[in-house]
Amino acid sequence: MTQPILQLENVHTYIEQYHILQGITFDVAENGFTVIVGRNGAGKTTTLRTIIGLWQAKSGTVKLRGQEIQGQATSEIARAGVAYVPENMGIFGDLSVRENMILAARRGKFDTDRLEWIFGLFPPIKKFWNLAAGNLSGGQKQMLAIARAIIEPSDLLLIDEPTKGIAPAIIEDMIDAFLELKRMQTTILLVEQNFSFAAALGDDVVVIDDGQVVHRGAMDTLSSNPDLQQQYLGLALNE
Repeated sequence: MTQPILQLENVHTYIEQYHILQGITFDVAENGFTVIVGRNGAGKTTTLRTIIGLWQAKSGTVKLRGQEIQGQATSEIARAGVAYVPENMGIFGDLSVRENMILAARRGKFDTDRLEWIFGLFPPIKKFWNLAAGNLSGGQKQMLAIARAIIEPSDLLLIDEPTKGIAPAIIEDMIDAFLELKRMQTTILLVEQNFSFAAALGDDVVVIDDGQVVHRGAMDTLSSNPDLQQQYLGLALNE
């Protein structure tokens, strides 16, 4: 059985007076693809931001390879091997695609083989290499955000809503890219509202509702059971 690379145990996170995460507990298997799904406002994004240290858990533990990381600065967690693609993508629109990638590369230098591998995953990165990132389409910006996160090898990749506002044709390309990442045994924890996209990729699934985990297990179990889908996701299933 694959050992978990990430473990959350009874995690509570507040944003000002609001109790957003209310005892979140789940594991992420190493070399696996785990998807967090749930209704809008359920606490999915807060979970990722708590893991990466942008928001601090008030109680509970977050462990990376058995070592507690809650309370650490985001920069420390990143150096420990966690990469993060936020929902807003976080690219620099005035800089070129190349300059955005340089900022993400260690010491500002690329591993040539790895860069060519990324070009294979996301051809628009190579095509628009010298174009200002702000001129890219929404889907191309998302590709750039993911490419920046994987320009250096990491132990765990956190990605928040990669298909939000993206055209269906780009979503199909993104599925192909993520399947390649899976084949390369990249450990991914993905927040996603598009259940069809999530089901096409996920090995394991965590359903969050009102700040609590209401279901966790194999993605196949949820994707093949309409009753469970209706119970936990409602009309969000086919959106």
